[in-house]
Amino acid sequence: MTMDWALMIPIVAISVGPVAWVANNWIRAKHGFEPEARGRKRRRDGDVDGERKVQLLSSENERLTGQVSRLEERIAVLERIATDPAERTAREIEALRDR
Repeated sequence: MTMDWALMIPIVAISVGPVAWVANNWIRAKHGFEPEARGRKRRRDGDVDGERKVQLLSSENERLTGQVSRLEERIAVLERIATDPAERTAREIEALRDR
């Protein structure tokens, strides 16, 4: 049985694209992503959602940065208390009580 390469090359060339598309969508669906629609360009309406997500993440980042700063200040105070001599700490506490 002889294979006719002249017939197989165009068939393989034409079928590679659709097979790759099916494989890509199968992998995307398997991992929880939305499959891509064939023949349509992606819409840019999703940018509005992306901008909103960026704003939310930026505000959360600012909030968390402030929280980390406050915690660093508290840790510095605790480190000072832990490393200072007991007599000095007692004097400072008594000075605060006298106010």
